[in-house]
Amino acid sequence: MPGSQQPVVRHRDDVAAVDCPCGQSTRIITAADAASMSLHVTEMVDGEAHLHELADEMYYIIEGEGYVELDGDTHPVRAGSGVYIPAGVTHRGWGGFTAVVIVDPPFDPDDEILVGRRA
Repeated sequence: MPGSQQPVVRHRDDVAAVDCPCGQSTRIITAADAASMSLHVTEMVDGEAHLHELADEMYYIIEGEGYVELDGDTHPVRAGSGVYIPAGVTHRGWGGFTAVVIVDPPFDPDDEILVGRRA
């Protein structure tokens, strides 16, 4: 129901980073917070190609530079770049950059599909 969510304030330092196909992700606001989207900060060095069948993602690069690959097309990114990744697009990032990642609907580990391992 709209308006039923509670506000959430959480600092990145209060959340442990976890390994993910992109690198290391600090999942600051998640589905466990009953939020309508997720907020992560992810450090990307040598990501594995993967996709999400249900979720769209937006990256905002806050530091560093590198590349994102979207359905086989490679794009350079650097601090200040924004990237929109619709559901179903195979993607990965590499090179050494940190991105704020918005996931809508909230990130679900069951919707993270490594390319080549799809059932």
